Amino acid sequence: MKITHWAAALAVGLGLGLAGPAQAGATLDGVKSRGVLACGVNVGVAGFSLPDSQGVWRGMDADLCRAVAAAVLGDPNKVRFVPLTAVQRFTALQSGEIDVLIRQTTLSMTRDTTLGLRLTIANLYDGHGFMVRRDANITNPREMDGMTICLSPGTTNELVTTDWFRANNLRFTPVLQERMQDNAASLQAGRCDAIGTDATQLAALRSQFTNPNDYVILPERFSKEPYGPVVRRDDQEWFDVIRWTISALINAEELGVTSQNAEELRRTSTNPEIRRLLGADPLLGNALKLDTAWAYNAIRAVGNYGELFDRTIGPSTPIGLERGLNRLWTNGGLMYSWPMR
Repeated sequence: MKITHWAAALAVGLGLGLAGPAQAGATLDGVKSRGVLACGVNVGVAGFSLPDSQGVWRGMDADLCRAVAAAVLGDPNKVRFVPLTAVQRFTALQSGEIDVLIRQTTLSMTRDTTLGLRLTIANLYDGHGFMVRRDANITNPREMDGMTICLSPGTTNELVTTDWFRANNLRFTPVLQERMQDNAASLQAGRCDAIGTDATQLAALRSQFTNPNDYVILPERFSKEPYGPVVRRDDQEWFDVIRWTISALINAEELGVTSQNAEELRRTSTNPEIRRLLGADPLLGNALKLDTAWAYNAIRAVGNYGELFDRTIGPSTPIGLERGLNRLWTNGGLMYSWPMR
């Protein structure tokens, strides 16, 4: 669910009564001084950010928030999760209500150049798709002519759907609802014939259906949707912290460092790359103005990227996603850490 026009986000945000934006360069110092990270997440999507029965936020995005807290504050639990709708998310970041947005947000050119924000690094590669009822016997999106499709307004998914149907001389009737949970309820109740959004979100929604096997996610993808954290443009120092924390989790998988062996490797490894990553060599921590154990703390808290993916949305979870494009580059995927040296 992704806003396509910055003015819409700003207009909605003006009525939220949010705090003023942070001063340039102040975010890292502010988080350290406050002792807690304010992390913007989705209002609730299984596998990404959803409170469990005890109210604990679970999922990939929630754990990336914890990784940042561990890197900056040494404690993954020092996070205040701020649930935000697609309409609210950018204004909350612009205003300073949150320190970082980690909420299924597509990295795109206009967002990076017109919102006063910076897109840091892709932590998940996705694409737009459609989910339909199995008994509709739809195997190809071109068979969806005349269907009613549930979409979230003001998102790239709405735009992608409209563009694709127009390009293929097909018709559809949109049902626009801001919350994806409402779209899911409408599909199950028969108020729409399909949902159009990113494939990972479709899988997350289906995992919570009463009868998930009654619904099919069509295999075609119609857009590039790289997700990643977003920060304010006025703070390069904080941008570096977020980008390199995500990179550290990817680099850990590349080097075979896990949440389970990180402690031993920190003590015993003679590999220069592992020593730098885990803080036995202080070079990387000093460069980010963080403790030398910043990456070690993040990896110990949430695991390397592969552990994180498998635990939250992987094949053995109710979401059931294969790695696909999110495999390491050495395994034919797109996940690739810049050299950490």
